[in-house]
Formats: sequence, C-alpha cells, structure tokens
Amino acid sequence: MPRPFLKQIDEKLEKPDLNKFKKAVFVLHDQLNLDAWPEWVTREKPLLIFMESRKKGEEVPHHKIKAVYVLSSMRHFALECAENGFDVLYHSSNGHFDDGLIEIMNDYDGTLYYMTPSEWDSRQRLEKVKSERNGSVKEIPNGFFLADADQWIDKIKPGYRMEYFYREMRRNTGYLMNGKEPEGGEWNYDDQNRESLPDGHPVPEIKTFQPDDITTEVMEMVEEYFPDSFGKMKNFGYAVTRKQALQLLRQFIEERLDEFGPYEDALKTGNHKLFHSQLSIYLNNGLLLPGEVCDAVMDAYEKGEARLNSVEGFIRQIIGWREYIRIYYEAMMPEVRKANHFGFREKLPEMFWTGDTAMKCMQQSLQPVIEEAYSHHIQRLMILSNFSNLTETDPRELNRWFLLAYADAYEWVELPNVLGMSTYADGGVLASKPYVSSGNYINKMSDYCKNCEYSVTKKTGEKACPFNYLFWNFVDKQRDTLNKIGRINFMVNMYDNKLSDDDKQEMRELSESFIKKLKRLD
Repeated sequence: MPRPFLKQIDEKLEKPDLNKFKKAVFVLHDQLNLDAWPEWVTREKPLLIFMESRKKGEEVPHHKIKAVYVLSSMRHFALECAENGFDVLYHSSNGHFDDGLIEIMNDYDGTLYYMTPSEWDSRQRLEKVKSERNGSVKEIPNGFFLADADQWIDKIKPGYRMEYFYREMRRNTGYLMNGKEPEGGEWNYDDQNRESLPDGHPVPEIKTFQPDDITTEVMEMVEEYFPDSFGKMKNFGYAVTRKQALQLLRQFIEERLDEFGPYEDALKTGNHKLFHSQLSIYLNNGLLLPGEVCDAVMDAYEKGEARLNSVEGFIRQIIGWREYIRIYYEAMMPEVRKANHFGFREKLPEMFWTGDTAMKCMQQSLQPVIEEAYSHHIQRLMILSNFSNLTETDPRELNRWFLLAYADAYEWVELPNVLGMSTYADGGVLASKPYVSSGNYINKMSDYCKNCEYSVTKKTGEKACPFNYLFWNFVDKQRDTLNKIGRINFMVNMYDNKLSDDDKQEMRELSESFIKKLKRLD
C-alpha cells in the first residue's frame, strides 16, 4: 500500500540495514507481546519485521472498527518495540504478507524466525515461505496460550467435553484449588450466574480512548481503501496499546468483576456490555496474556474483592473455554470449515448487515455489532446464532459474518464457537446439544420483550414472537437429532404430547411463511 498512509511510522522509524542482522523475527498482527516470545528475542534484540497486507484486508470485508483496531495496535506495538531498543522493519505489501516476506528475504541472508500462527491460512502461507528458503526460515512454537494443544488433540475428536478439560486445567494451573479439591467444594458455579439485571441497577461504563494520530491515520486509510466494508467507524474507542489494555484490566477488576458472575447471562436494553470485561479483544491479539489476566483476577479474589462465583465464571472462560476451543480448532481444521450437520442452505438474513428489524432482541443484539464490532456472548449465542438456526440459515454463512463482524474474532476462536457450539454444525463434537430456544429464555434473561412489537407469550397468531413458533418448528423438523441427545429429547416429547394438532399446523405454516419472506442478501 502507498506509503502516505504510513506517515507516522515513516517519521518515527529509520529503515534498518537488513544484513546487519543475523536473525530477524516476523511478528504477526495477533502476536503483539514479547513476553510470549522466547527469552532470547528480548535478550538478543533481533530485527523485528511487521507486515501490512492489502490482500489480507480484501479477502474478507472486515468491520471497519476491527480493521482499524488490528492495524493501529500493530503500528503502536512496532513503535514501542523501537522505543525499547529494537530495530524494526515495518513493511507494506499490496499482496499477501508472504509475498511481502519473500520480497524482504530476497535481500536478506540471515535467518528469519516466526511464531506458529494461530490461524490456519496464515500458517499455510508461512509454511510456503519456509519451504522455499531451504533452512533459512525457522518456526517458534506459539506462546500465547496456556495449554499445549498437542497433548489434547486426540481427546477432542471423540467428544471430550470442555468441563473435563477445564478441571484438568484447574489442577495444572492451581487456580481456585485447595490442594486437590476445588475452591468452595464445587468445580462450577454456573447455577449462580443466571440472574437477570434488576431495573435501575447501576452498571459502570467501560473506559474508552480518543484516537491518536496513528489511529486517525489508520481510520483514514481504512475509509479510503475499504469504503464498502461492514459497520461504522465513528465510535472507535478501543485500547490500542498494552498500557491502555492494562488500564482496562484494572478497571474491570475494580468495578465489574464482583458482579460479573450473577449477571453474566443477562441482557439489557441499551447496554450490550453490562459487567462483561470486553478483554477478549486484547487477549486475542496479545496486548494482554491469559496468565496475567487470571493472576490479576485471582489476586482480587484472595483480597476479598470479588465473589467466588464471579471469579470462577471468569477463570473458566479463560483457562477453560478459550483454551479448549483453540485445541478443538487444531484438531478439526480444515475439514470443519465445511460442517453443516442440519444441511441448512439459506443465505444470512439482511438484518445482520443493517440491524433493521421489528424484533427487539435481534435489533438490540445487532446494533452494537454495527456500531462497535462487539456484543457479549449471550447475544451471540442465544439470540443471533439461535435465530440463524431457527431460520435454517447456512451456518457457514453465519460463521463468515461472525469472523468479519467482531473486533475479537480470529478464526481459531470464532469458528469453534459458531460451527461447533452455537449452531451444532459439527454434529456434536464440541457441544452436547444445539443452542436453540423459544422467546421464553430471552424474556427470562432480558427486558427486550417488554417493548417488542411481538408478544413473547403467544406461540401462534400474527403477533406471536417468531422465536416461539420457529423453535417448535425446529424441534419437529430436527427430531432425529434431538432424540439422540438425552439432555433435550424431552423437547420432542413436549411437542408431540403437549401441543394441539391445530397449534402444530399453525406453527408450521407461520414458520414456513416467516422463513420464506425473510429478506436475505446474496
């Protein structure tokens, strides 16, 4: 890409003499923390190479805020490395990053090191560079995770559930352990983490950061090069440096951690963050490391500053779920990209791109994504993914949307959550059941239904909540799968024995009409 959009970089970095260095290290955009790299990198200070790839940006129309975040945080990190005594080569390429690396390597006689990428496609591209350079390119194991994936991969495919993995990780790390027993006597306090938020309950705001010159320059570049990409950019306020990310970690622990647990699954009109940390954005590109986040949370617990169910719920997300889905990704790629257990073929509903819908829960879950490239996990799981399944949307279409729409989405973390957990597209390898529900769950956990055009208490009729009849239509049509799952085969029994024939027929007709009339984009 033209250098004018690297003005801030050009002003602050001198172009290094490549052959002055026997070693060079290529740093990907999601590896922005030298504490996760081998000690020799900090000690020897090899040349650090960063790469911006226009082709990478054109592959998927990523949310404008996501593009700004990825590029701005990488530029800030490169400059911080230079301030800490590293020589830095910041390169831009109109091709892919492997094209840019090959350009550099043509003028470099030393050894290039890179850390194993978290994502499959980046891994394949660097393998190509490695194979072409006859031993002058060497790979470093990925240091941004707590678990060694190779030790677990063989267990994942037969259906090794996250709960058992989580318990092993607790034992291995010592987090929330009393000797060999779990803190408080229970491994999991999820039953205490399902409260709806009371009216008027105060929720602290998450600190935002005004874009500096570097971020502003990136915003201008994204707007010029990718004007048609998804989402809006005006609300950009994310941390783009480690210092800022650490401020957000401290703020979360001081102001929201204690009440994170009880309201972890809650939904509230006009507030899509509640007591969530929103730290996944920074964990997933390295500005924060999982171990230090868990240590900080544990320190607060040991000081009596946060209740056990909140701390356990948060620790489980980091050392349990986050680590588990990364191993799932390693075990299931690349075949899992094609997963579609239910055989759904419909395109993604248009409302996912526009946010325009009379369904209050969908509107409240989509607008934050459009505005800020973020919504919390219950909106992602029990509303957006639930709706996708109930409307027979191709899960691979939903998967692509999640990848481009969320600031914290990288394929290794996003794909397992969509194709493995929320849509059951893998047929039950990751999740023990499809995550589908009627409007009753949404009404229990939120205030969305109070001011909705549709009635959550009605299963049939023009004003019935679409989630209600769509859910029972799904149960009827997918009974073969549901009957094989002991946890939820009662749904089929309820459909068969509790609903009248007239209601069944009307719900079928309503569902067919809704799915047929639903606007979708090619």
